[in-house]
Amino acid sequence: MAGDVKPTRKNLMEIEERIEFSESGHDTLEQKRDGLIMEFMDILDTAQDVRSDLEDDYEDAQKKINMARAMEGDVAVRGAAAALKEEPELSVESKNIMGVVVPQIESSKVKKNLDERGYGVIGTSARIDEAADAYEELLESIILAAEVETAMKKMLEEIEQTKRRVNALEFNILPELRENQDYIEQKLEEQEREETFRMKKVKNKKEEEAKQAREAET
Repeated sequence: MAGDVKPTRKNLMEIEERIEFSESGHDTLEQKRDGLIMEFMDILDTAQDVRSDLEDDYEDAQKKINMARAMEGDVAVRGAAAALKEEPELSVESKNIMGVVVPQIESSKVKKNLDERGYGVIGTSARIDEAADAYEELLESIILAAEVETAMKKMLEEIEQTKRRVNALEFNILPELRENQDYIEQKLEEQEREETFRMKKVKNKKEEEAKQAREAET
C-alpha cells in the first residue's frame, strides 16, 4: 500500500526504475504471448489434420482386419501377428518453439516389407497383408498424433502461464507501483511547499528584525 512507503527521493527513484523495468517486461511478455498464440494456432491446424487422418486410418484398419478375419479366420490373423520379429522402435528428442521445449518423436521399423513381417509370403493372403499395411499406417498416425498433441498441450500451458504474468504486471504490480509513485510525489510536493513556507517565514522574520534594529539605531 502507498502509505507503507517512505516518501523519500531515493524511494521515488527506485520505484521509477521498477516501473520502467516492469513496463519493459510487460511489453516483452505480451510479445511472447502473442507469438506463442500464433505458434499454437499453427500447431492446432496441424493437430486437426492429424486427428482427421488418424480417424480415417483407424476406420481403414478396422475394415481391413475385419475382412481378413472374415475371409482367413482369427487363427490365421493371430498367427501372422505372432510371427512379427522386429517391433517398432521409438526415440524421443526435443525441439524449442519460442522457449518451449516440445517432444519430437522419431520412429523406425514401423512400416515393413513382406519379408520383414516374419510370417512369410506363402501361407498368407493379400487380405492379411492389407491389414498389416493398414495397421502400420495407423501406428504412424498415432505416433504423429502423440507428438502434436503433447506439443499443443505444452504450448497451451506456456500461453496460460505467460498470460498470468502479463495480467499480474498489468493489473497488480504496475498499478501498485504507480500508486506508490503518486503518493511519494504528492508527499514530496507537500514537504517542498511546507519548506518554502517555512523559509519564507524565516526570511520575513529576519527582515523584520533587521528593520527593527535599524529603527532602534536612529
